[in-house]
Amino acid sequence: MTKTVLVTGASSGIGAATAILAAERGWDVAVHYNANRDGAEDIVKAVEAQDQRALLCSGDVATPDGIAQIFATLDSADWPLDALVNNAGVVDMTARLIDMDHARLRRMFDVNVIGAMLIAKEAVLRLTGRGGVIVNVTSAASRLGSGNQYVDYAASKAAMDIFTKGLSDEVAADGIRVMAVRPGLIETELHGKGGEPDRAQRLAHQVPMQRTGSALEVAQTILFLLSDEASYMTGSSIEVTGGR
Repeated sequence: MTKTVLVTGASSGIGAATAILAAERGWDVAVHYNANRDGAEDIVKAVEAQDQRALLCSGDVATPDGIAQIFATLDSADWPLDALVNNAGVVDMTARLIDMDHARLRRMFDVNVIGAMLIAKEAVLRLTGRGGVIVNVTSAASRLGSGNQYVDYAASKAAMDIFTKGLSDEVAADGIRVMAVRPGLIETELHGKGGEPDRAQRLAHQVPMQRTGSALEVAQTILFLLSDEASYMTGSSIEVTGGR
């Protein structure tokens, strides 16, 4: 029987790569986006090109109404859920803490932590009784700290690391596994959104493997965690960092 996965933030980057790879491996994919509808529609076409079902769903993960909208789309389409890739997130312009204001911090945690937790909640409600997998996409920034760049982003991802452990303990007996993936320097649009489009290449020399990673390499790890090959793995974080 074909399984279904919801990938949040699937219109570009790691989310897009994950949605396409999931389809290649036989998953039906609910493709979530907030603002980039064109990108999400392209991913829907890529999923359908693999002869898998795709469901386009939108919603702002920073708001309860936006999250309700995402799951209302799934429920109205009678779309059963087997897995969640909790990927949607934001970054901001590089800055020191002394230059950050309340609005920036509020947005960072509304999207990266509170929104992600509430999405996981909705997934748990639908996975309980049938089992499934949740993979939270966090970041190596959670242990590196990202000082002088975006300590707020790093702190939000650290919160998701420990949330992964706590939630995994809560739902293990229900047959739900919860894992996290921590990408390192990955070539995606995220760096440009932080005002440094060349950041990954500029810092590549700090990586023991002496190169940046690709969104596909992160997606491959996520799909492994979604698979039965990872059936005895829960409550931990996997590094995809080239050794950094």
